[in-house]
Amino acid sequence: MPALIFDCDGVLADTEHDGHLPSFNEAFAEFGLPIVWTEDQYADLLKVGGGKERMALSLTPEVCSAHGYPGETGRVELIAALHRRKSAIFQERAQRGDLPARPGIRRLIAWALSDGWTVAVASTSAEDSVRAVLTNAVGSERAAQCHVFAGDIVAAKKPAPDIYLKVLDDLALDPASCLVVEDSGIGCAAAVAAGLTTLVTTSYFTAGEDFTNAALVLPHLGDPDNPLPAGPSLGDLAGRFVELPDLARLIERQDQP
Repeated sequence: MPALIFDCDGVLADTEHDGHLPSFNEAFAEFGLPIVWTEDQYADLLKVGGGKERMALSLTPEVCSAHGYPGETGRVELIAALHRRKSAIFQERAQRGDLPARPGIRRLIAWALSDGWTVAVASTSAEDSVRAVLTNAVGSERAAQCHVFAGDIVAAKKPAPDIYLKVLDDLALDPASCLVVEDSGIGCAAAVAAGLTTLVTTSYFTAGEDFTNAALVLPHLGDPDNPLPAGPSLGDLAGRFVELPDLARLIERQDQP
């Protein structure tokens, strides 16, 4: 049977704009740090995979030392503590329902599971945060049927393909039978490097990024009450919404020589 593999942030929900960015800034403020990321700054930071890695760019040794965390040991300690607090704030947002599922997510995951597809989420965000977003998006019963690969479980984060290679290996999946849904340039690059057919649904920060080698780029997956826009650029999907047979055909088309 085919497999459907979702990135989390920006794919299941528009979490970067509505969840991660305000959560980072709230954590910085709680720790008394003079850091406030703007939307433009955060858009640039998203080119780096991983929340701790993004924080490290702002938390220079000088900043850490000035706030009571001297030396590299202090810096590592501060980044870890900040990331834990930020993750907790983010999960509170998800559990309150502040991060609604993007169009098509709940419908297609339910359909895929009922048809016997393998469904997985592959993200380098903290596992608890990913599970909170997934549960909010599809409900606890369906979330429990999805495989979650998240956190620091691979050595290299996106755009490296490691997270997707781990999904393939752990679930014994045939790459030719898989479809990945991503939203970012680095995520698309990671999935393509793993040899996977990749559908991109652009999110708040990613519409202008490079999606070279993506099989298809859409603004979202659509729903009956929220179809894709009309126009020639979307071909036979224009004015309607993505259905599971569309995803199956996309996998089959990419697998043909």
